Amino acid sequence: MVRRVRTAVFPVAGLGTRFLPATKAMPKEMLTVVDRPVIQYAVDEAREAGIEHFVFVTGRNKGVIEDHFDRQFELESTLEARGKTKALEELRRDLPRAGQTSFTRQQEPLGLGHAVWCARDLVGREPFALLLPDMIFQAKTGVLKQMMDAYEETGGNIIAVEEVDPQAVSSYGIVARGEGPDHGFSITGMVEKPKPEDAPSNLIISGRYILQPEIFMLLSEQTVGAGGEIQITDAMRHLMDLQHFTGVKYSGRSFDCGSKIGFLTANVAFALDRPDISEDFMAELRTMTEELPISIEA
Repeated sequence: MVRRVRTAVFPVAGLGTRFLPATKAMPKEMLTVVDRPVIQYAVDEAREAGIEHFVFVTGRNKGVIEDHFDRQFELESTLEARGKTKALEELRRDLPRAGQTSFTRQQEPLGLGHAVWCARDLVGREPFALLLPDMIFQAKTGVLKQMMDAYEETGGNIIAVEEVDPQAVSSYGIVARGEGPDHGFSITGMVEKPKPEDAPSNLIISGRYILQPEIFMLLSEQTVGAGGEIQITDAMRHLMDLQHFTGVKYSGRSFDCGSKIGFLTANVAFALDRPDISEDFMAELRTMTEELPISIEA
């Protein structure tokens, strides 16, 4: 019997140094794509997939994330008094229910694997989803929901993947593809940032996972790896000796909001997808491109 996935872990302890000075006092996860914080997109995706418990692994200066997922009675009273019912309804709709959020601290920056390990007691002995908030997606059906559909058929561990230019694989974790269709194929190996000539495929790990709780035991025994950090990929490779892994080549488009180009591109893409602002925004884009000193095609 496939055990249900009820919990999602969100590692949000990173310093966001690529966005300084904006992230000097504000968490990078609270930077907005159009008018919603990056972390909200990941939480929305998890809720669509049926997640009931949201676990945030935080660090120093991240208290505003906890405040974001709490009620603000003064703000709600002000909106209600001013008749701004639509804004009030949106705020309340975005909130998880009471008792659905948990927060724990990663007190040292020891890597993604260590951040996941810090959530072990809150997750317990159940499978869980892992969502890296820097990655957000435009997809008709959320990426985690696509993975959940595959999980119901295969169980085990699931990794979302996408194709990249074969010459760009040295920047990513890469999986080796076995048998099966795009929506659920066997993963036969993983390698972190290989040279293009050594890569087993051009399928990169895209920041969404469903993992079995045995990963915590492996993380607790793991020594530091690349970059002097505890790497989740190393633990997953060991887990592959015990359990099967399935890859899901998801339908949709990803945006790496941990990079400036990815963040800016996400703002454009999501703005153009908004019926309330897309037409006016497109007009502004046309005006801006017409004023460029060189052709946009160049």
